[in-house]
Amino acid sequence: MSLRRRTVEVLVAAGLLGAAFAPPATAAGHGPGPSVPLRVATYNIHAGAGMDNVFDLDRQVAALRALDADVIGLQEVDVRWGDRSEWRDLAAELGRRLRMHVSFAPIYSLDPVVPGDPRREFGVAVLSRYRIVSAENHDLTRLSTQYPNPVPAPAPGFGEVVLKVRGLPVHVYATHLDYRADPSVRVAQVADTRRIMAEDQRAERRPVRQILLGDFNAPPTAPELAPLWKELTDIEPGGPTYPAQDPVQRIDYVAVSKDTVRVRGAAVAETLASDHRPVVADLLLRR
Repeated sequence: MSLRRRTVEVLVAAGLLGAAFAPPATAAGHGPGPSVPLRVATYNIHAGAGMDNVFDLDRQVAALRALDADVIGLQEVDVRWGDRSEWRDLAAELGRRLRMHVSFAPIYSLDPVVPGDPRREFGVAVLSRYRIVSAENHDLTRLSTQYPNPVPAPAPGFGEVVLKVRGLPVHVYATHLDYRADPSVRVAQVADTRRIMAEDQRAERRPVRQILLGDFNAPPTAPELAPLWKELTDIEPGGPTYPAQDPVQRIDYVAVSKDTVRVRGAAVAETLASDHRPVVADLLLRR
């Protein structure tokens, strides 16, 4: 039986279709070998609100825990942003409740409403069961949603962490590309992404294990995404991801470097805890 078929059968039995994989051989349970298993996921959490637009972080914690992922990329993460997420630090709270390390990369960091309060921030995050060795918040070309008459300009919010997974360095990137119908900003963002990832490859002076997690706001066949597939494998999860209720588009991605990461299987989780569905994938890191 193929991994994907076995995976889907487990998900159906769990009633989640993608929200609970059968546990693979984990890094903690096996000695050195030719490759190292890693389960990763990506999830746009809609600032903690479900498909019903009701803020309910408990519901999202349950959905994330069911993925049983070692590494999770998150988009639309509020950190003391406003009433919609009860002024809570969603990045830190999810990390604490899931017992994972967390790195938050703000896209926006605004002055507080009340002087002296924490800054209001919104962005992407990476959760990891493995220790985060280093983290960086890169600039991408963006068209701001916070100011009138914006023009495309470099702005932060492309998060990168370096992990050590059983001794293997792994670069994980969390991103959220522009949502507008005009693809011009996404074209620039893809170019920025490829440049940053290529710089990491050159800096290491050896093949680098790279994993890109995010909401790309475009289908896999979109011309603006085509350059990404020169270096990366787009992991097909077997279904659409948006909207969470009766999804019709696949705009949420797990993509990996072609020569250093193998794909064992992937699926889309059937959950209404956000307005997107998460994607989860089982990988093998080449030594």
